[in-house]
Amino acid sequence: MAHLDLEEQEQLDQLKHFWRQYGNPITWALIAVLAAVAGWNLYQYWQRSQATQAAAMYDEVERIAVTGDVAKLERALGDMKDKFASTTYAQQAGLLAAKVYVDAGKLDAAKGALLGVAEKSSDEGYQAVARLRLASVLIETKAYDEALKQLAGNFPADFASLAADRRGDVYLAQGKKTEAVTEYLKAYKGLGEGSEYRRLIDVKLAALGTSVQADQAAGGVK
Repeated sequence: MAHLDLEEQEQLDQLKHFWRQYGNPITWALIAVLAAVAGWNLYQYWQRSQATQAAAMYDEVERIAVTGDVAKLERALGDMKDKFASTTYAQQAGLLAAKVYVDAGKLDAAKGALLGVAEKSSDEGYQAVARLRLASVLIETKAYDEALKQLAGNFPADFASLAADRRGDVYLAQGKKTEAVTEYLKAYKGLGEGSEYRRLIDVKLAALGTSVQADQAAGGVK
């Protein structure tokens, strides 16, 4: 029995020695882990809270958009940008507001809303949509060079043909038919054979005296 007591005392002494040597680092490591877990949970909660509030505010923007009240829409969009600029709801709100502005003839406001999405969105899809719509507004205001700047550079694969088509529209508006045909052909080649949009481009090419069917027969367009 005394032997067991002595062995237990030895183990206790070893434990005390270990804890004196490593106790503080272990304690601080545990605190750091617990703090990280608590911080992550808090961040997750904050994200959910932000998303919920942003969704509610987007619903308000959508409701106002239906009424066509431009003044109220501008205020609601401004609030959304101030509070939830980093959320996808803010990008959706910008695209929606731009459409309302265009319908109301407020093209400067539309340009501002679309430029905000094009420059600040972290989603390349939203960026592409905003740049394409902004180019359309710029074409309407005859700001052709600015439109081409928005259409320059790389677009995601799903939007490349649409960008080429829009560049064709710019060149056509400038009276540059050769350049317009070149861009329309790029757009045509990039779209699937069953695409309705491809048929629209076919009509544009035909109006410029280019027969896609004839080029296909010659092996020029596929």
